[in-house]
Amino acid sequence: MTDLNWIHHLERGTGDLTLLLLHGTGGNEHQLLDFGRQVAPTATLLGVQGRSLEEGSPRFFRRFTATAYDQPHLLSEGAALAHFVAQAAQAYGLDATKVVALGYSNGANIALASLAWHPDAWAGAVLLRPVMPMDEPPGTPLNGLPVLVTSGARDSYQPFAAPVVPYLTSVGANVEEHLLAAGHELTAQDADLTAAWLRGLTLPSA
Repeated sequence: MTDLNWIHHLERGTGDLTLLLLHGTGGNEHQLLDFGRQVAPTATLLGVQGRSLEEGSPRFFRRFTATAYDQPHLLSEGAALAHFVAQAAQAYGLDATKVVALGYSNGANIALASLAWHPDAWAGAVLLRPVMPMDEPPGTPLNGLPVLVTSGARDSYQPFAAPVVPYLTSVGANVEEHLLAAGHELTAQDADLTAAWLRGLTLPSA
């Protein structure tokens, strides 16, 4: 679907949780559907495709180099994503207070930026292989917002991931962090940790 200003795909579940699935560079709205269903069998899955293209590959925001990002575009797309959550919840009859962002790589980075600036849009976040995308992260309090972060010890981006957890902790997120014996790719351990974290997640009451 291309309405609501984002290409997206919805698979309804029987539970209260909605996972907003945010792909890595070159992925699309379908990339994380199997992973999402594996880690949250009853959740509604909402896959979204990034609106920026890099040599034909979808991303969620522009970059100048592998680790230098277009900051105004990052902030505007993070805000647009938070707005999309509210619009999609209304359009599809979802509970907007029970949406968790699940992002991989570039998708984890846009999720981090969006929750940093717009924490009220999210019930939590799963950040798989993130780096710190913001040059000047905001001090907006996250007030115990639950966040899972998994990083790969052999990931070439790992040095750029180091500031993520200290930042989240400093603004009051409730962070669970795991450094895996892995590279940038996702592993079965990522799925197991995400599934366990989601099972233990307490969603806001109606």
